Amino acid sequence: MAIESSRRVFLATAASAARVLGANDRVRLGVIGNGGRGQHLMRMASLAGGAEIVALCDAWDVRRKQGAAQVAKLFPGSAPKEHDNYKRLLEDKNVDAVIVASTDHWHSRMAVDAMLAGKDVYVEKPMTSLPMQGHDIVKAQRETKRVVQVGVQQRSIAHFIEAKQRFFDSGMIGPVHLVRTWWNANGGYLTPVPAGMDEKPAGLDWDAVLGWLPKRPWNPKMYFNRFAYWEFSTGGQTGGLFVHMVDVVHWYLGLTKPVSAVALGGIYQYDDGRDTADNINFILDYPQKLNVSFEATITDMIPKESADIVFFGEKGRLNIFRYGYRFLPRDGGAPIEAKGGPEPAHMANFLDCVRSRKEPNATVYDGHYGAMACHIGNIAYQKKERIQWDPRWDV
Repeated sequence: MAIESSRRVFLATAASAARVLGANDRVRLGVIGNGGRGQHLMRMASLAGGAEIVALCDAWDVRRKQGAAQVAKLFPGSAPKEHDNYKRLLEDKNVDAVIVASTDHWHSRMAVDAMLAGKDVYVEKPMTSLPMQGHDIVKAQRETKRVVQVGVQQRSIAHFIEAKQRFFDSGMIGPVHLVRTWWNANGGYLTPVPAGMDEKPAGLDWDAVLGWLPKRPWNPKMYFNRFAYWEFSTGGQTGGLFVHMVDVVHWYLGLTKPVSAVALGGIYQYDDGRDTADNINFILDYPQKLNVSFEATITDMIPKESADIVFFGEKGRLNIFRYGYRFLPRDGGAPIEAKGGPEPAHMANFLDCVRSRKEPNATVYDGHYGAMACHIGNIAYQKKERIQWDPRWDV
């Protein structure tokens, strides 16, 4: 997407950027995408404090009403404006910042349009649905100087920060040559279609949902079980799950881009019209003498021990994810353990940066290279061959 095509949006609404927030000012948020994820991020904004939600946008009137009900519950007395077109939300001078919680294929375009409209942005992961979209977001952020936080919330959770300092910054784990990641049993990847949805609801603008994708008839499976469809979810489990894990690997080890990727998997169980794999494996090769693997399945739906990141270092092994962490020293010493903490810290970091103009914990550069780790693996899966890093993907 060319940035120039959206400049008139910026010129028409740049006045909204004129309000300079003080340390105690409440950040006025607009939320684009009012489904489950959007409502979750509304809760995070409420828990973080220092914000109010003044505008909502969704292509389905039912979800807009659900979002409004959520706002009324979380922020008593609030009555956010409701929009069916996100560009009208961006024209609202009362909106300081937006949360982009749409389907994946809209993330980059909405984020760029928001920046050009003078808004700061919290954009859900993966930041991009195609490799070259990262260039648009990075360029827009450089030009507008807006705050952009990418929704890889591990970067702000206390035990993740503590583990980085304790085991990696100190050198305690030693050089790492292998990282295993897996995330199985994620029920969101088997979302059923609600009864009565064979016909498109009158208040749902399907063409607006599709946006720049090819037009097609109403597909309730694609709308409600979006992770089963490539175009809506950046490969399904890869863009939705691996992006969180590989971002931690990049952060801890100071990585950006792999040398190459291979992938295997397929639709082994759920032949239900989906086009993303229900079982998938990636291996990414990094120039720092490191392999990173990923596996995901929706065959094994046992939630216990279903997700983990394991760093194999020369001096010890670290298991870490949202549950907490466990470090095993190579010398046989006692394990070092910690429990996980709450998620609102990432939203709190974003809101703080909106006020202070500091760089957020998950920048557009982090978002680009985390998404690219998924993209290169997805390309390897689609082409059934080893894919080398393309220098055109660099930003």
